[in-house]
Amino acid sequence: MRRPLIAGNWKMNLGHADALRLADGIFAGIDVPPDRDCAIFPPFTSLQAIAEKLRSSPIKVGGQNCHPDAEGAFTGEIACSMLKAAGASMVILGHSERRHLLGETDAFVNRKVKAALAARLKPILCVGETLAERDAGRTADVVLGQVRRGLDGVATDAMRDVVLAYEPVWAIGTGKTATPAQAQDVHAAIRGELALLFGKPVAEDTLILYGGSVKPSNVDGLMAMPDVDGALVGGASLDEADFHRIVWFETPEG
Repeated sequence: MRRPLIAGNWKMNLGHADALRLADGIFAGIDVPPDRDCAIFPPFTSLQAIAEKLRSSPIKVGGQNCHPDAEGAFTGEIACSMLKAAGASMVILGHSERRHLLGETDAFVNRKVKAALAARLKPILCVGETLAERDAGRTADVVLGQVRRGLDGVATDAMRDVVLAYEPVWAIGTGKTATPAQAQDVHAAIRGELALLFGKPVAEDTLILYGGSVKPSNVDGLMAMPDVDGALVGGASLDEADFHRIVWFETPEG
């Protein structure tokens, strides 16, 4: 049985004082239901302080990125070991903003996935298509290709620590959201690809999150889909009340 995960990606927002205030508000205001998990991904400048603040909370803390090498002359980058030392247990990799704005390739993202696993960080591997690719009927080719290349060389038994996130690029920060049916179609295709790569038991156990303008008004419909196992939340994770409502999503079964 897959435990849903709601993950809040704060991106490049909030100075240190504001980040601590938001973490305080989330800690005080969100009693995470026992049947799901919650994680937040603050900027690196506040990660350690927030991890310490939330140490007694069920809310996990993660990094927004990592470099695949353990150390070296990589100005501005952060190693997996640094994230671990700061209190992170997870890391977001392959986010569309890094792929499209910073030119990260599938091969580079794959190196990061393997580095995170080696460091015992749980990677959230992001995949997704642009609007032009969707309009051209290439969603499956693009997304499943990113899955294959992003997980190349990952051992089957290591997949228990991997989370995937489907983020249609055209729905990130635009206010547009894939319909629950559109999300379900792609999530089901990803699960089918995982079954081909790693076997059906792994596919059935792997969490696949949806990311792309998730908010209180659409989370229930998305989470009602059988292959949607949680959400990677952007802007709404910066609003304490909105994030609380998303964490407390409701399904037809209650």
